[in-house]
Amino acid sequence: MASHAIEVKNLYKIFGPRGEEYVDVVKNGMGKTELNEKHGHVLGLQDINISMPGGCITVVMGLSGSGKSTLIRHINRLIDPTAGEVLYDGVDVCKMNESDLRAFRRNKTAMVFQKFALLPHRNVLENTIYGLEIQGVERRESEKRALGWIDRVGLKGFEKHYPNQLSGGMQQRVGLARALTNDAEILLMDEAYSALDPLIRVDMQSVLLELQKELKKTVVFITHDLDEALRLGDKIAILRDGRVVQQGTGQEIVLSPADDYITAFVKEVNRGRVINVETIMRPLSGNPEGLPLAAGTVLEAAARTMTGAHINAAHVVDANGRPIGAIDLQTIIAAMVTPTGHVARKAA
Repeated sequence: MASHAIEVKNLYKIFGPRGEEYVDVVKNGMGKTELNEKHGHVLGLQDINISMPGGCITVVMGLSGSGKSTLIRHINRLIDPTAGEVLYDGVDVCKMNESDLRAFRRNKTAMVFQKFALLPHRNVLENTIYGLEIQGVERRESEKRALGWIDRVGLKGFEKHYPNQLSGGMQQRVGLARALTNDAEILLMDEAYSALDPLIRVDMQSVLLELQKELKKTVVFITHDLDEALRLGDKIAILRDGRVVQQGTGQEIVLSPADDYITAFVKEVNRGRVINVETIMRPLSGNPEGLPLAAGTVLEAAARTMTGAHINAAHVVDANGRPIGAIDLQTIIAAMVTPTGHVARKAA
């Protein structure tokens, strides 16, 4: 298991005074509506099993009411499960005693919220060092750390400003600086960018990706936006009515949607900007033909390169320039326009 990985196993959450009594009836097939009508309990999460690799961004996606915010709150145990485990580095967070849980929340996790959750009476610097104050870090040290992160998120010069003097995007940068100043291994981001204007949102996604390249945090990112999920997620899990309907890489989900619900989600995606050449390449037979295309090249860029060079065949090379597969223009175009999973299965 990768270090700092999170494993969610057989997780159930049933809201109501006697949730434990109804786990078995849910396991035996009772759905959300029936549970609510017959027993007055609400099924929040049902048999969730997700591996969240250490040092990667796992995106949990779904529409309102799908259970995604309930799930993220189990990771730092703001919500207790009705059944199941949440393991961090092999230790079950759900079984931690009070002092272990406090230490885990304080030192291992940091949360970034949709509504920023900044303290209005504290300026940018004071907001950023808040977590370190709680940890008891010496003032000079906490200021030094905070100023470094304020600079990194692009807020140098705004240290003395108060939240009401900042735009939404800037407030969210303060939230990110505060989370990073804590030096937590796990970053929990609950719809962190949903309240931002589209351009600022893309900007904040870029900030996160840039920082993540270097920091390699274990990030759990909640969103209802598929484009955001595809841009950020090393791995994506899609929830519907408290259940995981599909999980995998963005490529796998776009190419092989598990059901009609996910097909409807991915149908509007610009596949040419999401799918990489190695996802649809076929094994090499004989010498590599045509131009070399680096693994990781998206189909749109590959098609542009190949048509510009007036060639129909190319080969994919790894980071060391070694040929690893063959590809042709027809396959690329088919993968860019076909909304079903048959391209991936044929290539597999």
